[in-house]
Amino acid sequence: MLRSVPITIPGLDPRTGNFLSPSLQSQDLVELSFSFCPSLRRQRNPTNWREQEMEKTNGREGIALSTVETGIENPGLELTEEGINPAGTRKTEEQGHSLGDGLEPPTQQRRNLQPFTRARSFCKTHAGLFKKILLSLLCLAYAAYFLAACVLNFHRALALFVLTCLVLLVLVHRFLKRFFGEKLTRCLKPLENSCLKLWMKGVFAGVFLVGLILWLVLDTAQRPEQLISFTGICMFTLILFACSKHHSAIAWFLQITMGTTATETLAVAGNIFVGMTEAPLLIRPYLADMTLSEVHAVMTGGFATISGTVLGAFISFGIDASSLISASVMAAPSALALSKLVYPEVEESKFKNKEGVKLPRGKEKSVLEAASSGATDAIGLAANIAANLIAFLAVLAFINAALSWLGELVDIQGLTFQVICSYILRPVVFMMGVEWADCPMVAEMVGIKFFTNEFVAYQQLSQYKNKRLSGVEEWIGGEKQWISVRAEIITTFSLCGFANLSSIGITLGGLTSMVPHRKSDLSKVVVSALFTGACVSLISACVAGILYVPRGAETDCVSFLNTSFTNRTYEIYVCCRELFRSTSLNGTNPPSFPGPWEDKEFSAIALAKCCDLYTNAVCA
Repeated sequence: MLRSVPITIPGLDPRTGNFLSPSLQSQDLVELSFSFCPSLRRQRNPTNWREQEMEKTNGREGIALSTVETGIENPGLELTEEGINPAGTRKTEEQGHSLGDGLEPPTQQRRNLQPFTRARSFCKTHAGLFKKILLSLLCLAYAAYFLAACVLNFHRALALFVLTCLVLLVLVHRFLKRFFGEKLTRCLKPLENSCLKLWMKGVFAGVFLVGLILWLVLDTAQRPEQLISFTGICMFTLILFACSKHHSAIAWFLQITMGTTATETLAVAGNIFVGMTEAPLLIRPYLADMTLSEVHAVMTGGFATISGTVLGAFISFGIDASSLISASVMAAPSALALSKLVYPEVEESKFKNKEGVKLPRGKEKSVLEAASSGATDAIGLAANIAANLIAFLAVLAFINAALSWLGELVDIQGLTFQVICSYILRPVVFMMGVEWADCPMVAEMVGIKFFTNEFVAYQQLSQYKNKRLSGVEEWIGGEKQWISVRAEIITTFSLCGFANLSSIGITLGGLTSMVPHRKSDLSKVVVSALFTGACVSLISACVAGILYVPRGAETDCVSFLNTSFTNRTYEIYVCCRELFRSTSLNGTNPPSFPGPWEDKEFSAIALAKCCDLYTNAVCA
């Protein structure tokens, strides 16, 4: 709807309405008609009209007023258009562009916005530089924090050091792959020949085997007990091969050397940081199509490792942090290899190439929606886990109650499944490299871990460790009070994993909620995966027994006792026990000190101090 406004037209008398000059061209009339009806301009020259509209959209042109060919403006031309929508509702299409409304002209508005526009343009232009500067500052801050933590207490910062090295290794790998990937691929292209590849693998395997034999011969010459741990590795591997689903050593060897699929490898690697029910969520879209061998590997990885949150709880018990982290990281590749030994791949996997592994994008459009959906999905997962856990713990409680009742009939008190296993597992623990005197206590903890859970087992291990560190005598009333440091390290590795009977319910409950139609397949392989995961922890304990090296007072007691000591500690107890064993009584004559204590002036003084702290026959 138009309202009448005064207009001024060049060459026209406003009083009479006649043209003052007959030389007014027809083009002037055309331009005048265009100013009143823009649709005529669009019909006559659509190309120029589109260009002008695009310029208006990009903000390069303000609200144009009609002009005549001579270039003289018509300041008196004002039009206010008000449109009516189809429903009859009136709305204003253009607002605030008239000088008479009291607002600033468009040119002035653009001038006021220029500083903000320039700042935004500058930020967009140098966004990459700002990002690099921010990352550099963060890296410098972390480097300063890392150095401070290592300088103050390197043993306390050992976990941070290991994690930092892993991150640096990943960054170096990405750097080499990005800038030198093609060159390395061209250099290694001749190795793609299958015969040459197999020949090189055979050479590397032979060199590794020869090196391992030479290292064992040279290293075990000083500590023969390491041979027991090596024998334990061979024994557990043969047991797993005997229990294999398909007895094909060649197939297993090719499987672990040629590589596993991306799905099972990702799940097992995720188990280092998260739990056995959280790690399969990383490959949830693929669980329905995975082969039984891949499902077996995923379950084995969950049983053989512990999550990061549980790791912190065990460290708070006083368990050695470096041993726990090493055990959890070592378990991942070992779980993959031993899983393929027990359940080799005999089916065709869909995830051998990158095309088969493509994660679909989620339907959630925001972080809050994703969090809400995750919480909703977790309700069913948690309910399944809780129900299965209650069921399996109830079965274990029933077995213990039945055994206790049967034991009381023959005057055997406290007979449980864990006690029986502590006797059965003594030979197994001995093959890991534990001294026979420590085997009953270690076997009991391994039995508790397998038939109850690892929390109870680690709590008992922490009690033994606290007694040892406080300097309590090793034997009191015919009962052993603590185990040796070597036995502690081996026990820490053997307990590091979720391989216990209650975890069967947790694993089945978690995976069944993700793929309900594969419940029969999951139940078919879960027991084998549990047994394999337990053997992974035992083999890791054997490796720890081979690599263990005595430190501190265990290596040089002569120098340690040369210092002043008044309180009981583990180091003092070990050195005093060695001094007692090296002391020879000569009747009424002063005792002699053969071996490393011979001709030492302080030996008699050290013996007197040890006798003040501990009771021994040589002190009488």
